[in-house]
Amino acid sequence: MTTWRIVRLVAGLFILLSLALGIPGSPIFVSQWWLAFTAFVGANLLQSGLTKWCLMESMLRKFGVEPGC
Repeated sequence: MTTWRIVRLVAGLFILLSLALGIPGSPIFVSQWWLAFTAFVGANLLQSGLTKWCLMESMLRKFGVEPGC
């Protein structure tokens, strides 16, 4: 699996998990403050799209994960 796919899978997982924890109707609701984490992940995806740089992707490359798209 390439860095590109791992970053997007993790971002999607974080968004879905933080929504499940932050929406009051969810069976695993904890606090609405989890929605701030959703916004943080979205802002990082926006920044990555604009600057073409992602910290997680850089870290994955250092761990030897194959870069690519």
